[in-house]
Amino acid sequence: MATWIVLIGGFVLSLVATKKFDIEFLATWAVFILGGAPLTVAIAALSIALATGLAVLGALGRLSRSAPIYAAATLYVSFVRGTPLVVQILFLILALPQIVPASADVPLIVLGIVALAFNYGAYMTEIFRAGIQAVPRGQREAAEALGMPERLVMRRILLPQAVRIVIPPIGNEFIAMLKDSALLSIVGVQELLWRAETAGAQKFRTFETLTLAAAVYWVMTIVFTLLQERLERRMAAGDR
Repeated sequence: MATWIVLIGGFVLSLVATKKFDIEFLATWAVFILGGAPLTVAIAALSIALATGLAVLGALGRLSRSAPIYAAATLYVSFVRGTPLVVQILFLILALPQIVPASADVPLIVLGIVALAFNYGAYMTEIFRAGIQAVPRGQREAAEALGMPERLVMRRILLPQAVRIVIPPIGNEFIAMLKDSALLSIVGVQELLWRAETAGAQKFRTFETLTLAAAVYWVMTIVFTLLQERLERRMAAGDR
């Protein structure tokens, strides 16, 4: 870590010394730019919560013995994984109002959260499906031997154990969503990247503002990665 600080600090100081990095301009706009960080975290948190709900439904659909339910869940996963996230965001915000006029009155940030959740829900569907299938088969068989119906087995036996299995990869998805939330800047959601671009365009100093935005994303990623690792160690200790 100390080596990182020395290298980054030396690079920044060299830019300042050659007058290619306007530190005074950045200081003027730093508070405005950093004000977008809490919104970025909030967007990611709300999106991952909604995506988790979609993923559970998708996983249950992928494991269903009903052909229509299985087909619908598979179509959802295939469509989302086969199209870019930015296209899904633009479709939901720009194209959807053509066929659903009422969606034009929905705040952009809400539509952005829905778009992120819709996308990540498909990828997390496979995570939850794998987590449910990773529960030892004997658990299901023992519950069925006690006369539990299928729904109760899933709700009381399989899902609680699957959640413990999928928490680490969900943490990775949250960290990825922190960065992908920057895509909402293209539709005017005033999160971290939008503020950095807007501030930099004032005096054509986007190098400074985007550097600050990148540093903030990096720091947030490091912080949440450390929190995830701590949670994983705690859960591993509980398993032992």
